[in-house]
Amino acid sequence: MTFLLFFLLVLSESRADSFDEAYSDLEHYRTIYISENGPRLSVDTAQPKVISQRGGNATLQCKFNRDPSSPPNPKLRIKWTKLTSDYLKEIDVFVAMGFHKKSYGRFHGRVHLQDAGKNDASLVITDITLEDYGKYKCEIIDGLEDDTAVVSLDLQGIVFPYFPRLGRYNLNFADAEKACRDQDAIVASFDQLYDAWRDGMDWCNAGWLSDGSVQYPITKPREPCGGKNTIPGVRNYGMRDKQKERYDVFCFTSNYKGRFYYLIHPFKLTYDEAVRACQKDGAQIAKVGQMYAAWKLLGYDRCDAGWLADGSVRYPISRPRRRCSPTEATVRFSGFPDKKHKLYGVYCYKRDN
Repeated sequence: MTFLLFFLLVLSESRADSFDEAYSDLEHYRTIYISENGPRLSVDTAQPKVISQRGGNATLQCKFNRDPSSPPNPKLRIKWTKLTSDYLKEIDVFVAMGFHKKSYGRFHGRVHLQDAGKNDASLVITDITLEDYGKYKCEIIDGLEDDTAVVSLDLQGIVFPYFPRLGRYNLNFADAEKACRDQDAIVASFDQLYDAWRDGMDWCNAGWLSDGSVQYPITKPREPCGGKNTIPGVRNYGMRDKQKERYDVFCFTSNYKGRFYYLIHPFKLTYDEAVRACQKDGAQIAKVGQMYAAWKLLGYDRCDAGWLADGSVRYPISRPRRRCSPTEATVRFSGFPDKKHKLYGVYCYKRDN
């Protein structure tokens, strides 16, 4: 009996050694635990990215599935939040539990559930603003179970570089946010700048992006812009000190509800005269973002330099031609002239009632 036990022990150790040799690389793989019954709650989205425009509506798809054997839960909670561009915070958007529903902050009165079925948690956003752009998290809380899905809301629009009258590299991050707001825009995200670069944007001055990084897009490498032997791409300075460091900014704007136009006037105007001329026409002097939106989204074309609200003089060219941007379709920039110069017309913007 003793001999038999000794033999079995040796055989066991021998097989253990053989197993270790045959599967010595198992330590490089992670352990997978298999649940016999599967998850009791799952959340998914049929459309991870939704594209809309300012002033439009959008439905962020979100559906959940509960274990069929689970009893009804009147306290099941649906929660929507918006992720900040740096992913460090979540902004409350909408919460529903039974008959109790609440929207928050600037989303108040503009969001509601689609309610297309008992397992539908899709969120409808109306009268979309520029600030609505970004990623949203749909979270379902069912007792001790919870699950989430993320949906991106993208906007049709245009990215444009901006610097104020003070000149280049004069904006800290807070100044950059205000500069874009003043021009009917927001600070662009990296994804928006990347899409603009893929669409041909080339700009050799570094600017703030919404996540606090500083970058610039290059399609034609050259010596002053990272070197002529480098490949095209979005050059990245990384995350910068938002208070101390100063750069330009990349702004983003989208469709508007109104009319952008060049005011026909018998004389050239100073800046103050331009402001009053638009007011007399029942409008206001147009902003830089409105000119870019009209040019990019509506194909606006005018070969007349005109004042804009920030004191700059620009004109939009959609059809390149002699004496009017012969080589490219673009918004031409004539600088920030003395506001007393009586040399330019004016672009106005009239909101829809």
